[in-house]
Amino acid sequence: MMENLQDLRQIWMKKWPEALALWSKFTRLRPPLWCHTQDDAEKEGLAGSFAMIRLQDHAIVISLPLIRKFHIEHFSLEILAHEIGHHVFCPADLTDNARVIARMRWALPTKEYLAGFISNIYSDLLINDHLQRSAGLKMADIYRILAGDSADRMWTFYMRICEILWSIEKEKLAKGGIKAQMEGDAQLGARLIRSYAREWMEGAGRFAALCLPYLLDDNAHGIQKILHAWRDTEQAGSGAVPDGLTEIEEGEREGAVHPSQDPDLAELDDPEEQGDVVEKSMPRQKKSPGGARGQHREPFQYGEILRSLGLNLNDHEIAVRYYKERAAPLLVPFPSRTVFESTEPLPEGLEPWDIGSPLESVDWMESVLLSPRVIPGMTTVQRVWGTMDGTQPEKLPLDLDLYVDCSGSMPNPQVTISYLALAGAIIALSALRAGARVQATLWSGAHQFDTTGGFIRDAHKVLEILTGYLGDGTAFPIHMLRDTYSNRKQHDRPAHILIISDSGVITMFDRDELNNSGWDIARIALSKARGGGTMVLNLPTTWGGNKELARAHKEGWQISVVRTWEELEEFARQFSQLKYSEQEPA
Repeated sequence: MMENLQDLRQIWMKKWPEALALWSKFTRLRPPLWCHTQDDAEKEGLAGSFAMIRLQDHAIVISLPLIRKFHIEHFSLEILAHEIGHHVFCPADLTDNARVIARMRWALPTKEYLAGFISNIYSDLLINDHLQRSAGLKMADIYRILAGDSADRMWTFYMRICEILWSIEKEKLAKGGIKAQMEGDAQLGARLIRSYAREWMEGAGRFAALCLPYLLDDNAHGIQKILHAWRDTEQAGSGAVPDGLTEIEEGEREGAVHPSQDPDLAELDDPEEQGDVVEKSMPRQKKSPGGARGQHREPFQYGEILRSLGLNLNDHEIAVRYYKERAAPLLVPFPSRTVFESTEPLPEGLEPWDIGSPLESVDWMESVLLSPRVIPGMTTVQRVWGTMDGTQPEKLPLDLDLYVDCSGSMPNPQVTISYLALAGAIIALSALRAGARVQATLWSGAHQFDTTGGFIRDAHKVLEILTGYLGDGTAFPIHMLRDTYSNRKQHDRPAHILIISDSGVITMFDRDELNNSGWDIARIALSKARGGGTMVLNLPTTWGGNKELARAHKEGWQISVVRTWEELEEFARQFSQLKYSEQEPA
């Protein structure tokens, strides 16, 4: 059996150059990865399908046992050319793969989870239409073998589109009975494939809207089962996360329109009479329908797109990526203080070098000058270095001690946008970029908190803390402030204490578990931090009428008020850019 598979591999491999040339004589891809066993397929991430692509490393994977199982050994050129088409035509790269899925989700209300599957069907139609008509390949025959006489409604609709595109007699591929409504939809589908062959991104939402009634009927179980062996883009995005998915693309929502409402499609001639669009047509200049540029998805929507790409991430991991991307455009170097203690190395003389010291410390020139006959440990010397004041001031970035409220009144950052988490991410990542260290603490109750447990330089760990969720009562963890600064030394780097909360922040002035006054702890922390302290609070009015906050301000805390949580984003940007930019060194 294995020898037969080796022979099959050799036969298929001979077709590889021809399959590449069907797209262009300049097409270059590495040869497919051939799986001879189930273990081989599992290692490559191929499950149930006889072929797949990976966009991360531009790989094509072929399962030879399944090729034989489904009796498609004689379609080497068709299958190889099809898989190449996914890499060079549609979807071609990770970002466009994600963009197609995002557009289709708007057109599939209640069936958004099928966007990845419908995008696979859509790209298959685009590729196979080119190969069937322009290259003269037998793509229709593969469908006949995979489905047989299936009467599934969605499959019938899909096959009727193929019949129209390829001038095949009605019901030769579509076996489930075709009523007037389906016939009209299939005509629209064929027109859409031809019309948007060069601008297939624009056609994605329209195609999904056309498919929706058939998905509502049977949840696409039938067609998913039929195409289980050829869901070749199901894991195409696995292993990498494309950028730019948190923002809603311009025209993305508006493109989710039924093709019957698209005037460009209504003006087209019969699709059977049109030539091959991929090769012959020129791109049409479409007017953008407008869009939601500047608007962003919610974290759960972002996560659903990632999962449709084949990424196996939990909600917390998705949230870390989401807020990192949202924060990225607003990151700036964190403000620094100027310290006039910068030093430069100054040679101060020589001292004996013995065999217990590092070998690289030996000053060989001075040792030879001291004694032409070098005896290690006796005649060897090493340079002694001192320091002197430098001519340029040294920049010492402020460390950031960040406390973010995550009590029950705050949103869960893993489901909906939390501007507290976003503001924390902007400021914390800016601090890290400037060379500072960050201690992040997410708090709800006195004993309900997550923390980095010290000042660190690990951006991922900081974001993991900020994107967690506690959601209980409100009580500031006073002991965290106490323990952070009780033993802080004068020579430790200055830190800025930043608290993001609402009126619940006044719980930081209660007594701790040791009966210490919160006021005393806050006063000591502010003094030993030596970098100042800020409270940014969501309050309906100014803080002047609150006696606790008035006292806190009098004792040195800077208090900023935001009327809505959305204002935190702008606060974070300004805080990172301006708050310390003109501050004189202490």
